[in-house]
Amino acid sequence: MPLHIPPAPAPALRSVLAALGSPTAVREARTPSLRAAQGPVTPELPLPVHVLDRISPQGLSATRLAGWRFLIRCGDRAVAAAETMLTPDGWAFSHFFEGPYVASTELALKQAESLQQPYQPRLLSVPGLYMLTLWLHGDTTADGTEGHPAATDLLVPLAPAPPGIAAHLPHPVADLLPVLTLRATRLPLLESPAA
Repeated sequence: MPLHIPPAPAPALRSVLAALGSPTAVREARTPSLRAAQGPVTPELPLPVHVLDRISPQGLSATRLAGWRFLIRCGDRAVAAAETMLTPDGWAFSHFFEGPYVASTELALKQAESLQQPYQPRLLSVPGLYMLTLWLHGDTTADGTEGHPAATDLLVPLAPAPPGIAAHLPHPVADLLPVLTLRATRLPLLESPAA
């Protein structure tokens, strides 16, 4: 089924296009693939980036929108990504980057296209576990900038995933959340006996 990609805010897209059109921004970017790109580069597949700052022992806490990420395509593949952020003046370009999450995101999106149910793709970052997932939200008409993962949504860990969590394997939120909760919840330190 096709993915229903939520529209990015127009100012976010304009800021990425302006950065791509700026030789200074591209030259100073720490993305050799972007600097070496032969031919036109285009921002595609805008995905809202949500952050899960904290997982409590009771489960999922609310997520917050941190920005929009665009894959930067040159030819038949993504060579980098562009991140935007919300500032007091509105959406602004943040930075270009490359690395394993770019190719992993592209692969996960292709895999998601073959699923039977339509989804709205988003990214969910779990900083406490150094983890990024493709979040496949079941409500394709929802505002992509709000909400938190529903029990029936799918999370697809991107590579590199934390040890013991398989990358590119879709997990229902209800199945993966207990694993994330267990890993993110720290056990209290034992006090040493009094001398």
